[in-house]
Amino acid sequence: MGLGATAGVAAVGGIALSANASDSKSASSASASSSDALVFDPDAYTKLTKTVTDTDGDDHTVVYHFWKAITYVASPVDATYQSLIVSAPVEIDGETVDPANAPILLANSIGGYLPASVADATEVGGGGSAMGGGGAAPSGAPSSSASASASAPGANGNTNATGGATSSNQLLALAAGYVVIEPGARGRTLKNSGGEYYGTAPAAIVDLKAAVRYVKSNKGRIPGNVERIVSAGTSAGGALSSLLGASGDSPVYDKYLKKIGAADASDAIFATGAWCPITDLEHADGSYEWNWGGNDLSTGKQVDQTVSKALQAQFAEYQASLKLRGLGGFGPLNARNLDEYMVEQYLEPSATTYLAGLSDSARETYLAANTFITWSGGRATFTWPDFLTHVGARKKDTPAFDAFDLSAGENNEFGAGTTLARHFTAYGAKNDSTGLSSKRVASDIPELLNLMNPMYHLVEKVNSKRSKHWWIRLGTKDSDTSLTVAANLAARLDNLGDDVNHIYYWDEGHGSNIDPGDFIEWIAQVTGHRGAKK
Repeated sequence: MGLGATAGVAAVGGIALSANASDSKSASSASASSSDALVFDPDAYTKLTKTVTDTDGDDHTVVYHFWKAITYVASPVDATYQSLIVSAPVEIDGETVDPANAPILLANSIGGYLPASVADATEVGGGGSAMGGGGAAPSGAPSSSASASASAPGANGNTNATGGATSSNQLLALAAGYVVIEPGARGRTLKNSGGEYYGTAPAAIVDLKAAVRYVKSNKGRIPGNVERIVSAGTSAGGALSSLLGASGDSPVYDKYLKKIGAADASDAIFATGAWCPITDLEHADGSYEWNWGGNDLSTGKQVDQTVSKALQAQFAEYQASLKLRGLGGFGPLNARNLDEYMVEQYLEPSATTYLAGLSDSARETYLAANTFITWSGGRATFTWPDFLTHVGARKKDTPAFDAFDLSAGENNEFGAGTTLARHFTAYGAKNDSTGLSSKRVASDIPELLNLMNPMYHLVEKVNSKRSKHWWIRLGTKDSDTSLTVAANLAARLDNLGDDVNHIYYWDEGHGSNIDPGDFIEWIAQVTGHRGAKK
């Protein structure tokens, strides 16, 4: 799909065929020791060339300026992670472009609430999630006092730790004439020589806010329009992208930002892109059981139904408290009609789009293999129970996020001091199976939950400085999370009057991004960008 409003380059995930350095200039230092540490040096770039393939399969040559890792805070806890890289196109297919007023794509590579580093990045798309998706080592060596703990919990069977869904977006944005900024951030597995965890909540969101503040404080020096920052992230990165958009300039983060020496500037962003956001963690167990409670695990084993039903009851109470109204004039949403809403608003349209895009023979074959779908008049219809059967095995046991044995990655996300993992829900703490003497959550947990949940900033403390444009995507077979999480987020934003572009990808799993070209075009539309050709 073309990018008519941008630099004449279409969209879809390309792989660079070349990355040739020339015109090298001194790279920005990763040190933030001097008083002018937060001043961006516009001349400290390297000139690179990259080939990007668009949705039509055509290659496009992009010449861009690349700034190596720049520490974005004056008092970093660990500059290996608290740094960002900048890429700004100056020539596309032989034509000069000016990125000075282009939108800025702020693309994080966070997955599983793990640390992400750009310290060793040498080109656009160079960020990585430390230990993501199978325990790979961090892309940049931590400071001498830091280590990424290989013994830290996983995400309750979630191996989708990388922020991979948005990886194609950086290349496409660059080829469209946008500036691409990729921030690193601390994550839950990092600990110092004293065994203290320094990347748990709220470190990641504080770091992303600090990165935005650095960019905005360098208006006129850093390339791009700092008032048109569009965030993007996947999974936990999608949750953080949502949180960044929802919490712009919220004073509840000020003490954390001051502590790390964040720039004195706004951290509000213009628009938000979120793929399969793993968020609303304090209610995630209940929403997961409401959605997937009747589905067996991949082993064929049924989860504990007593636990599942108790969590479903909690979710019903929470859902009612939100007082949401569904998109499309659906009316009030509650746990009794949410299945109908999901089918009507998201699932049937998703299946319809998928089937309509198939050839007649492919569609016939698919429908023959999936007889639960009725295809009539170019529209797919089916029931919620049949959809659940179609999805099949659920990804996570119960509770899915606040595990009784503290084994979930989210338990580690709320670790503190030398404590690896903690409960963050009253139900999880009450049913702890590890022998903890206290069956209550720690006193600091409520504040941390507010700091980590976009719904807090959209429901309890409605934030006027939030993003007003939202792109939200999720696969219909993604049982890493509940399908209701993104739906509730979208409903609340819509109820507040924001511009929400939210669809589900049919038969896709966790981390999918099947319409990146549309996302790049959407950025042009919402930011009013008309291209950068000279």
